Amino acid sequence: MRPHLFCFGMGYTARVLANRLAAEGWRIEGTSRNPEAVADSGCPIHRFERRRPLPVEILSGVTHILVSVPPQPDGDPVLDCHGGEIAATPGLAWVGYLSTTSVYGDRSGAWVDETAELRPTGERGRRRVSAEADWLDLHRERGVPTHIFRLAGIYGPGRSALDTVRAGTAKRVDKPGQVFSRAHVEDIASVLHASMTRPRPGAVYNVCDDEPASPAAVIEEAARLLGRPMPPLVPFEAAALSPMARSFYDDNKRVSNERIKRELGLTLRYPNYRAGLAAILAAGD
Repeated sequence: MRPHLFCFGMGYTARVLANRLAAEGWRIEGTSRNPEAVADSGCPIHRFERRRPLPVEILSGVTHILVSVPPQPDGDPVLDCHGGEIAATPGLAWVGYLSTTSVYGDRSGAWVDETAELRPTGERGRRRVSAEADWLDLHRERGVPTHIFRLAGIYGPGRSALDTVRAGTAKRVDKPGQVFSRAHVEDIASVLHASMTRPRPGAVYNVCDDEPASPAAVIEEAARLLGRPMPPLVPFEAAALSPMARSFYDDNKRVSNERIKRELGLTLRYPNYRAGLAAILAAGD
């Protein structure tokens, strides 16, 4: 049977995976709150919102499901609207839920792996912890082949420090000791594809590169690659960050990716931000 991927949320990461699988002959469908915005995806896109559930027959023939719709204050919209239908889908081989490393909270720069206690700092992280638990319950109670992927900061073509440096909006925020883990979108797609090939229902994976680094170091590398003046170093307290951007600095941790290498046999194409930024620039983005 021709494999059929259905993406709840045809966003940045899902489109990269979908394009890769479509080239291998997969059938691809997805959802968006604004289908016109992803009309260039080359596959059928259905409008989905909590108040607009999909037709019950939409998952007929689907073999793989990717969920990138974030949880809301009142719960996970995909589970709430279609959890029962997902559990009843015959021939379903793999379900991937895209979570985030915010579930670990602040570790003062220490390393965490998938066995670490979940103690999120903010409300968004707490929603993710709850959503992960609900998706794993669907696996334990109804046999849904759920896999959880905790993504670090996503970057790639059109969404990297190169873009902010070019736009003149880049800031080198100085918060001593602060580090983030990150992941190139192509490596995320590789992890998801590898998991589809070697499924382990109930598994949880961190998805990040090998080298956590300070945000300022990434901006410095982007400016160097572009030959642009180095943005000034701004103390964190004076950086005038948006509430959303400031919230990311609440957590300081290093995320281990050993499990994706060990279980999925994966070699990252972009093991650090330097390799990732250089590749984006070389590709002409």
